[in-house]
Amino acid sequence: QPQVVESGGGLVQPGGSLRLSCAASGFNSIYYAIGWFRQAPEKEREWVSCISGIGSRTIAPTNYSDSVKGRFTITRDSDKNTVYLQMNNLKPEDTAVYYCARDIASWRTVCEADDSKYDYWGQGTQVTVSS
Repeated sequence: QPQVVESGGGLVQPGGSLRLSCAASGFNSIYYAIGWFRQAPEKEREWVSCISGIGSRTIAPTNYSDSVKGRFTITRDSDKNTVYLQMNNLKPEDTAVYYCARDIASWRTVCEADDSKYDYWGQGTQVTVSS
């Protein structure tokens, strides 16, 4: 059974950094896009970033929402079957529960921002940016 588990959230001051992890099991993540989403209190879930799964251990196209572009970086460690979201220069508006999810389809060249394209979701990890 495919599974993804997030970790790495916490409390950080504005301008600080955190690295979230999305550990995959039951499938090889190099063949599936992994997306990161977030949901703030009383707001709809929004897409943050994604990394494609094209079967390469070293190269994978990535995408970012405008709100995090230039501050967040998504990467994959194929040996650990884990996708990371490095978050720098965090802002209070980044406060949310962060979720990772696996693409429904394998070998998708361009990863999707549409959450309906993802099937297996983690339980989420809380990120709070506050002084």
